[in-house]
Amino acid sequence: MKLKSHSGTKKRVKVRASGKMTFNKSAKRHLLINKSRRQKNKFKFGMPVTDTLKGTIKKLLPGTKIK
Repeated sequence: MKLKSHSGTKKRVKVRASGKMTFNKSAKRHLLINKSRRQKNKFKFGMPVTDTLKGTIKKLLPGTKIK
């Protein structure tokens, strides 16, 4: 039987061609005038997923080539 991947994780995690995963941090939609430039520019293209979360995401996204 085929395993279904978790649709919430599909929307939030991006798997790069190298197999590394990234996700976007929160707090970047509104009230940006109160935040510093460094805080807004940090991880502009997605934050790398830590090693502790990789195992969980592998279970939620079966069939993807994750390194």
